[in-house]
Order: sequence, then structure tokens, then C-alpha cells
Amino acid sequence: MDAFLDALQWPAMAVTLLAAWLVAARSAARRRWGFGVFVLSNLLWSAWGLHTQAYALIVLQVGLFLLNLRGVRKNREAADPGDATHGPAASGGDRERRLL
Repeated sequence: MDAFLDALQWPAMAVTLLAAWLVAARSAARRRWGFGVFVLSNLLWSAWGLHTQAYALIVLQVGLFLLNLRGVRKNREAADPGDATHGPAASGGDRERRLL
């Protein structure tokens, strides 16, 4: 079991790269998949962090998970064309505030 957990960092790294690639996509659907894959990477890194007693890494993964939740919300808002505050009619100032 130790060998498996020691090697877990490699699939965690690959899953993280895949998630980053998906989140950077123009397609809202791919971005949604990216956020889900990021959650999987958070779990993999947390498991590896527990095994290696890398507690700062686990705290980082919790923080990144919370940022992923924010990203899901922002992605959903950007994909909602019926909302005037997020559609093309929104002013530049409104758009800038949404990005923060």
C-alpha cells in the first residue's frame, strides 16, 4: 500500500494538468469538466499529502477546492445569457467586478 501511495503523486500531477487544460477551454462545458477534474486532483493530492504528512499541501488543496467552487459559480454566471448583468449588455465595470 505504501508503494501505491508513494506513486500517487504522478497521477495527481497528470490529473491536475488535464484539469488546467480543460478550465482554460473556451467551451463552458469543458470548463465545467475541468472544475470536476480539479476536484479529483484535490482528492488525489490530499491522499498523497496525508500519506507523506504534507499538511500544508492538504490545506492548499482545501483552498483550491474552494476556489474551484467559485470558478464553477463564475462559469455558470458567464454562461447565463438571460441575465442582463452578465450578458453582452453589461458594462465594463460590471464585468470587471465579476472577474474578482
